[in-house]
Amino acid sequence: MNKKSLSERDICTKFITPAIIKAGWDRDRQFLEEVSFTDGKIYVKGKLTARGAKKRADYILYFKPNIPIAVIEAKDNNHSVRAGIQQALDYAHCLDVPFVFSSNGDGFIFHDKTAINTSIEMELSLDEFPSPQHLWGKYKVYKGITEPEHERITSQDYYFDGSGRRPRYYQQIAINRTIEAIAKGQNRILITMATGTGKTYVAFQIAYRLWKAGVKKRILFLADRNALIDQANRNDFKHFGDKKTVVKNRRVDKSYEVYLSLYQGITGSEEEKNIYKQFTREFFDLIIRVW
Repeated sequence: MNKKSLSERDICTKFITPAIIKAGWDRDRQFLEEVSFTDGKIYVKGKLTARGAKKRADYILYFKPNIPIAVIEAKDNNHSVRAGIQQALDYAHCLDVPFVFSSNGDGFIFHDKTAINTSIEMELSLDEFPSPQHLWGKYKVYKGITEPEHERITSQDYYFDGSGRRPRYYQQIAINRTIEAIAKGQNRILITMATGTGKTYVAFQIAYRLWKAGVKKRILFLADRNALIDQANRNDFKHFGDKKTVVKNRRVDKSYEVYLSLYQGITGSEEEKNIYKQFTREFFDLIIRVW
């Protein structure tokens, strides 16, 4: 077979994908091919707007769904094995992943951001592509996930409703970084996101994963407008089912596990405000404020 005559997609199909599968990666759950993960930058000039090119990775590898750990950029065999490395590094930066690969079908260049005492780049044959367990082990060290309990929390599954909805790449980063920080004992976290970028969805996935892992058993979602509470209750937070309630008139029914409330819903006069501030600290394991 003359590799030089093959297209980039042929190189992927005949050489790169088989190498990934042979290393133990599950095709249905652990990698995606030709993934567009941004819609393209919006350019504005006067009254005119236009979209830039989408960022499209040849492969994104996941240890578990929505926990990406590696990017692979493929080129046809008329390019060198390292020709895609800079493009892959750009994608890896956007996706917040530490492992980057470039391939032309002859082998791989492996760029390892976690490397300390070894070379940050090395050349691998097609048969030497690392397994999911090998990369996950390096990923845990890089992220400071040192205890079994930390790993159990950070690897907790996302909620999927069967609709095919997935978090956008920036939502995924916000969720994963928050879960990692809480698993390591950080108690105060600030996430800054623009209007319309899915703060409630991010809050739900954080709450769900921590609740499902059993580390946060009583959760309070606070917002400053009825519209936000109603929207959360009807949409994302509805998946908590009968474990969820909306707090009204400063009455907290202790038989639930997930609570949605306006700030005003748990505060009143200055004296009551101090009482409820103490109560929320003692009763709730996790408080998420969205504004």
